Amino acid sequence: MRILVLGAGGTGGYFGGRLAQAGVDVTFLVRPARAAQLERDGLRIRSGLGDAQFPVAHVTADALPALAAERPFDLVLLSCKAYDLDSSIDAITPAVTSDTAVLPILNGLLHYAALDARFGAERVLGGLCFISAMKGEDGEVVHLPSPPSMTFGERDAAHNGSARTRALDAVCAGASGFDAVRSDSFMQAAWNKFTFLAALAAATCLMRASIGRIVDTDGGTEFLSALHEECLAVAAADGHAIPAEAAQQARALLTKPGSTVTASMLRDLESGQDVEALQIIGDLRARAHAAGRAVPHLDAAWVHLQAYRSRRATPQTP
Repeated sequence: MRILVLGAGGTGGYFGGRLAQAGVDVTFLVRPARAAQLERDGLRIRSGLGDAQFPVAHVTADALPALAAERPFDLVLLSCKAYDLDSSIDAITPAVTSDTAVLPILNGLLHYAALDARFGAERVLGGLCFISAMKGEDGEVVHLPSPPSMTFGERDAAHNGSARTRALDAVCAGASGFDAVRSDSFMQAAWNKFTFLAALAAATCLMRASIGRIVDTDGGTEFLSALHEECLAVAAADGHAIPAEAAQQARALLTKPGSTVTASMLRDLESGQDVEALQIIGDLRARAHAAGRAVPHLDAAWVHLQAYRSRRATPQTP
């Protein structure tokens, strides 16, 4: 399987790097400065699951059309921030043929409509990941302590067990440093993550605090539980009710005393970066309102994040 990975930052660099380390035919689509860095130093991974440094194939946007025409890609791994989706779609388009699958491992669900519109739903797999990783100051991919995993599958259950998902499963099985799951109920898995992530991001961004600090307040546990209930209700209204065991596990993580867990959205917010507010909180809230569900906790988080993005866009305006 020949794979193109968009970017060589935290997420794409880690998963694509582990696949390349295992001998999979992986090429990274990167900007010129990153290409020069990879040419000089190779891809460097720093992780408690094993450090690595090795040369990797890479290409810049201007050279991608010729490369894709000469040696077409079987799969494009898309791991951008959700707010960069439009430019990312433009970047990978030269590599997507009628025989190429696109695997997005973005947060939320909103990106599927845009990908389907550009490439056709039949080319777009379902994908998600759990990882805490970033690109370090010297270009190294830094994996923070957390168990990395990637889940993928056909979004239409009628196509479960497809040749392309079995092929991806086979190449992932030969890689180390992350768990890979081929799911026959991908959209349920996506909703399981979506509801947990939305509750985590809404709470930690709104309160500017970790789960443990929120739990430690008077009313904090009740707030977190009520917020999570709102998210679960939206999933149920969409026809993807979260199974009891998964909901209980998520609730335990969201109300764990002493937990230092925060959403990556809070880390982005506190460093002054853009945030995936629309794609996570805004989208889930919109689905709730469309279903006639009252979600006051999500409403509050959505207003808060809109105000942050407005202030970031016009910092000199009161």
